[in-house]
Amino acid sequence: MHDVTALSRKSDRVLALGIPKVDDVFLGFQRGDFAVLFGHPICRTLLFLLSVRCQLPLRKGGLNSRVVYIDGGNTFDPYGVSSIAREYGLEPKSVLEKILVSRAFTAYQLTALIFEKLEETLKGYRSRLVIVSDITDLFLDRDVPKKEGRDIFMKMTRYLSELALNRQAIVVASYFPRLYSNRSLFLDAVLFGRANVVVSLKESKGILKFILEHHPNIKPFAVDFPSNAVTMDMFMET
Repeated sequence: MHDVTALSRKSDRVLALGIPKVDDVFLGFQRGDFAVLFGHPICRTLLFLLSVRCQLPLRKGGLNSRVVYIDGGNTFDPYGVSSIAREYGLEPKSVLEKILVSRAFTAYQLTALIFEKLEETLKGYRSRLVIVSDITDLFLDRDVPKKEGRDIFMKMTRYLSELALNRQAIVVASYFPRLYSNRSLFLDAVLFGRANVVVSLKESKGILKFILEHHPNIKPFAVDFPSNAVTMDMFMET
């Protein structure tokens, strides 16, 4: 039995994934968390799922909040979000209007969005969830000098961690390992060292594993669910 009692159970502080087998042992992300989802491409779908669930009222497990979505991989899919919204009985257009999407195509654009715009946007948008998709990808560009990229990435991840805590928001970043190099290994170490919650999704023999790698209050664990369960109606609570 995993120690989940240390997590706050206040409905306005925790955002669960809404996947029963996972929710049984992991209550969700708490406001103040800087979390990383990495590994299997389904992480992107989980980001869309969180973007919808965040908008649900407190009594239905949401945060009754808009979402700030910083797209570092040009992977935001309005059709995927709309499909999930329908599964929850929500009007897709209304859901999409409450997700502020900002796309970055270079590491410098990404850091400018975060350093110069994010906190102001959180205040004005009254959002409790920030998503940063493919957070390392743009820093692997060879046009970014190695030392400069390292310095900026360290400052950016520290900023996100502090922002989550200070603004009592949830910041969730996705990360997809590429071919390993000295540059990518350094970014891995910085990102995982800064995040207080780290979750990996890995597929083995047709089974997708949700693995809690690191958490301040819960011991690491793994939960299996079918890797072909890619539609939200197969995930969601009934």
